[in-house]
Formats: sequence, structure tokens, C-alpha cells
Amino acid sequence: MRRFLTALCLTALTAAPAYAAGCGNTSKGFNAWKAEFAAEAKAAGVKQRGIDALMAAKYSQKTINADRNQKGVKYSLDRFIKIRLGSLSSFAGGAKKRIAKNPAFYANLEKRYGVPAGIIVSIHGMETGYGRTMGSEPVINSITTVAYDCRRPQLFRPHAIAALKMVDRGMLSPKQRGAYHGELGHTQFLPGNAMKYGVDGNGDGRVDFYNQWDALASTANFLRQKGWKKGQPYGQGTHNFRVLNEWNAATVYQQAIAAAAAKIDG
Repeated sequence: MRRFLTALCLTALTAAPAYAAGCGNTSKGFNAWKAEFAAEAKAAGVKQRGIDALMAAKYSQKTINADRNQKGVKYSLDRFIKIRLGSLSSFAGGAKKRIAKNPAFYANLEKRYGVPAGIIVSIHGMETGYGRTMGSEPVINSITTVAYDCRRPQLFRPHAIAALKMVDRGMLSPKQRGAYHGELGHTQFLPGNAMKYGVDGNGDGRVDFYNQWDALASTANFLRQKGWKKGQPYGQGTHNFRVLNEWNAATVYQQAIAAAAAKIDG
């Protein structure tokens, strides 16, 4: 999804601390920066497994290329839907079949978090094609690269710390792949948001964003925590539509999700 968006879903964490480590715009200083950032990571509570993952991280030129070549969303809603979904009818038909395979799960999500199945399945399908395309770049490489890069380090460094803590806790493999800005799992959470909003959706006692049930439950929890109101409409102009902005800042994305969900839930 990110290759089509100007504004990525880069929800900032609460006020980030000042960071002492410098930054750079090429790979030249990356290894020296990792050593500097390791001290900050340790001070933030990252343990040895996370530090080892940091020190093993490689500068991701693919991430930088993607970051520098965001084209922006200039599509009409109809064009966007055609590119991303094919058509509302075909997308909704496939989504309904997915829900029908485990209706109790989606009903429980709505009961617990207030978010209807149509919204959750639409996000899942839009973000990764239901898990078919969760990204090709190691998350630790991507997130540390944008944390080091001078363009937006204060935005990404809290997420880099969170990713390293996820490694510590066994929530993320050091080599696990995700999208080019460190988004991970079935619905493409940034690591800081994964840590904050992640919940166990399948009852196995752990949170794994590469398990679809955990990812979908976490998505519902995120929306609820951002103010989603149970039983209320989510069309454009409503309160719940505005909550979708917390998930992705592109209006055309929000419109597509709401339109697809209306077809699914209708």
C-alpha cells in the first residue's frame, strides 16, 4: 500500500526524547551511528538480543529509494479502487467469503472492540492482500535506516527502539521481513504502534503480527483506542470516518476502506 501514498501511516508516538546519535544521508556513517544509537537503546531498556539485532542491521538502500520516490496519491476514488481492489463488488465478495470461514472471530472482535468485520477485513485486504504481500525488506534494516537518515529521524527513532524491544521479547525475529519503512505483519503496523496496541487474538499467550488473528485483533484495538464508536456509521463526514485518519492519512484510502466495508457489511 505504501508505494501509492504520500502520507504513510506513520502515527507518531507520544513526545519522543531528544536523541544524541547523529544522522546521515548515505550508508557511510551507518555503522558508527549504530554504536551511538546502541547506547540510547540500552538506556531506553533494550536488552542484549535487541542490541545484537541493531549491531547486525544493514543499511537499506531500497528503503531510502522508496522514501525518496513517494509519488503521492493523485488518483480519483474510482481509479484508486480499480488499482487496489479491482472493483468494490469483487473485493467485497472475496471479503465476505473470508469472514464466513471464521464468523465467530469477527463477531467477537466487534463485540469487544466495536469495529465491524467489514472495516477489519478491508484494511487487511488493502494493506497486504490478506497477508500475501507483507514486505520484502528486513524490518530491523528498514527501521534503523530511516531512524539514521536525516530526513525524519525523530519520527522513526522511537519506532526503532520499539522494534528492538520486540526482538527482545520474541515478538519479532531479527530477520523478519516487512515494508520499506519498517511496517510489519498482516496489517502493517509500525513497531511503536505494534508495541502499544498489540493484543493476543488467537489466545496462545503471545502477540505475533505475522499471525493474522493477532494482527486483526490489534487493528481493532488500535481503532478503538483512537476513538472508534461502536454501532456508529463510518461513512465520510462521520466521527468513525475521521478515526480512519489515524490509521492512514490519505483521504482516498479512507474513502476506499469505508466504501468497501459498506459493501461487505451491507
